[in-house]
Amino acid sequence: MKNATINRRSFLSASAAAGAGLLILKSGTLRAATSPNNKLNIAAIGVRGRGAADIAGVKSENIVAICDVNDDHLAAAAKEFPNAKTYTDWRQCLDHKGLDAVVCATTDHTHAFVCTWAMNRGLHVYCEKPLATSVHEARTVRETYLKNKGKLATQMGTQIHATDNYRRVVELIRGGAIGTVKDARAWCSRIPAGGNYLPEVSPTPANMHWDLWNGPSKFHPYNPGYFGGCLAWNRYWDFGAGQIGDMGSHVMDLAYWALDLRFPTTCEAQGTPLSTDTCPEWLTATWDHPANDWRPAVKVFWYDGGKKPGLPSEQFDREKAFKGVLFTGSAGWLLADYDFRILMLKGDMTQYKSPVKTDLIPPSLGHHEEWITACKTGSPTLCNFDYSGAMIEHNMLALVAYRTGKKLEWDAANLKATNCPEADAFVRKTYREGWTLSG
Repeated sequence: MKNATINRRSFLSASAAAGAGLLILKSGTLRAATSPNNKLNIAAIGVRGRGAADIAGVKSENIVAICDVNDDHLAAAAKEFPNAKTYTDWRQCLDHKGLDAVVCATTDHTHAFVCTWAMNRGLHVYCEKPLATSVHEARTVRETYLKNKGKLATQMGTQIHATDNYRRVVELIRGGAIGTVKDARAWCSRIPAGGNYLPEVSPTPANMHWDLWNGPSKFHPYNPGYFGGCLAWNRYWDFGAGQIGDMGSHVMDLAYWALDLRFPTTCEAQGTPLSTDTCPEWLTATWDHPANDWRPAVKVFWYDGGKKPGLPSEQFDREKAFKGVLFTGSAGWLLADYDFRILMLKGDMTQYKSPVKTDLIPPSLGHHEEWITACKTGSPTLCNFDYSGAMIEHNMLALVAYRTGKKLEWDAANLKATNCPEADAFVRKTYREGWTLSG
C-alpha cells in the first residue's frame, strides 16, 4: 500500500480545490447558457413533492418548461411560472427548443430514462435520488455522463452531501482519526409496508395521465394508494427500490465518500421472504471492497427495516441511532448522522487532541447552486453522475443478491455475477414495448 498519509493529504488538498471551484474547463467545452443575463433555461420535470423543493432551489434561473403527469399539479406550477410551456410527457418536454438544463423529480422508475435522454440531447441534469432502480440503469446513466464529461454538469439530489458535518467526517476518516478503517455500517430504521400491487380503483381521475405515470414499467391499474410519502409507490419492484433506494442514497453516501469506494468484489444480502411485488420489509447486506492507494480492503454493511448494528458504547446515544453510519477503525470508532458526529477512541481520551486538521473541504455553495455554477463555469459537482452512478449501482447490487439468495462474486466491468448466472435477470429490467432507456 502506498504512503497513506501523503495520499490522504493529496485527497484533502484536491477536495479543497474542487470545493472552491478551481477546476476550469477549456473554453468552448461546456454548453453555454443561452438565456439573457447568463441564466439557464431549465425544464422542471415533476413539479410537486421533491419537485417543488428542487424548483425552489433553481428558480433564480429561467424556468421555461414544466412537466407533470398530474394536470392539477401542472396548473398550480403554471401559476408560479406563467411563461413556462407545459407538458405531460417528459419525452416531449426534453425537445423544448432552447433548453440548457433539466431538473428531474419524477417517480424513481423513470429517473434513469429522463437522465439518459436529457444527456443524449446535450442537457445538464439535476436528478433526485436514486438515479436508477437497477444495476444496469445506474451503469447506463454513469456511462452516458462519462461520454459527455467536460461538456455537461450533473448532480444527484443527495442534498445532505452539501452539509458541513459530512465534510468533517470525511476529513476525520481519511485523516486517520480512528486509525486504519476496518468496516463501515450504515442503516435506516424506516420500515416499508410490504404487500402486493394494488387493485384497480375506477375511474381513473381525469387529471391523471396514468399510462404516462406507469411509464416504462409493466402497466398497473390506477389506485390512489400508490401515492403518499416515502415508501409508498417506491416500495414496489416496478416503481422503486425500497429503503436502500430511498434512504440508502443518503446514508450510504457518507460511507461511500469517506472511504473512497467504487465497485465491490462480492455482495450478499438477506431479508424478509421474497415477494414478487414488493421490496423486502427489512434488508441486511454486505459488500467487500478492494484496497485503494490509502486504505486496505474494507467491508461495508447495510441494515434497514428495524435492523441495525450494535453500538460499541452506551455513550453513543441510542436515541440518535434511528439512522447513521458507524465506522470501525484500529484505534476506535466514529458514529455519524446528518447533523452530528461522535468520536470514541480506545483507551484514555482525557488528554486527546485530534491530529486531523479539519475545515480543509470548504463549505458547499448549496447543493443546487453548486450544480447551477457548474453548468455555467465548468466547476465540479461532488455528486456528479460518475460518483453517484457508481454508488447507486453498488446499492442496487444488494437487491440482486437478496433476490438470488446467494453471495455474488461480482465482475463489475462486465456487470456479471460470475458464480450466479440467474443474477442476470435482476441486474437488468424489462420495459414495456415502446420505451427505450437510452433514447
